[in-house]
Amino acid sequence: MSAGGGTKAIIAALVANAGIAVAKFIGFLITGSSSMLAESVHSVADTSNQGLLLLGQKTARRAATVNHPFGFGRDRYFYSFIVALMLFSLGSVFALYEGIHKLESHEELSSPIVAVIILVVAIGLEIYSFRTAIVESQKIKGDATWWQFIRQSKVPELPVVLLEDAGALFGLVLALMGVGLSTLTGDPVWDAIGTICIGVLLGVIAIILIVEMKSLLIGEGAAPAELDVIVDELAAGKVQRVIHIKTQYIGPDELLVAAKIALNSGLSINEVAEAIDAAEQRVRNKVPAARLIYLEPDLDRSLTTKS
Repeated sequence: MSAGGGTKAIIAALVANAGIAVAKFIGFLITGSSSMLAESVHSVADTSNQGLLLLGQKTARRAATVNHPFGFGRDRYFYSFIVALMLFSLGSVFALYEGIHKLESHEELSSPIVAVIILVVAIGLEIYSFRTAIVESQKIKGDATWWQFIRQSKVPELPVVLLEDAGALFGLVLALMGVGLSTLTGDPVWDAIGTICIGVLLGVIAIILIVEMKSLLIGEGAAPAELDVIVDELAAGKVQRVIHIKTQYIGPDELLVAAKIALNSGLSINEVAEAIDAAEQRVRNKVPAARLIYLEPDLDRSLTTKS
């Protein structure tokens, strides 16, 4: 569900942003609006970003090799991190530069009504893309708040598309306000201010994504609730308790679990093997993402020490 939902949201965003980018560039060439130019570059960056997210999903499906025995699941985290960097460099920095330049030059707008029409159409397309991302995210969000979903999701594409679409939508509103105020007042400074605001907005979103994608890229463990389930499932049957455990997501849908477990004393080798197999199966039944499980059997020496 996560991969399919993410792909649907990415494709919807790609189609919308590609169409919006073309319309915005035409609008910029006609009007000379810096807000429109900043939004044009933003849409081009977003379109490229969606292409990178799709590429990450494709390369992550490669089979494991000798050099990469755990597979390539983290490719999705890597490309999402690159997307965050592009959003910052091509989106935020360019918009800030263009806004400051326009603030100094005081260039007049031409045919502002064209810009307004294009921005209104773009807002409609962006709402479609944003709604698709919300619908797909709700399928895996559960009871978490949207902020918790963005912070805790191990599926990188949906938070990226959500924040990109939200930024694009608010950016279009800011561009519309900048062009509208410049037209009403006859002062192009409002268009420049709108462009600077777009740059700040994109910068904040990009920094949030950079922080979150970096955390996923270097390795995040199971969430506390998920870890509790794993420990509870391990500590059953012939397993006395979990002595210690480490987990790490090596891909959005693949969790590595390594644990030392205390078994009942006096078990034969066959019984130890059966206990380990049963423990692994219990965990996978409750946490399907736990595909790689390595268990080290041991005796509970704490009981021996106490006695």
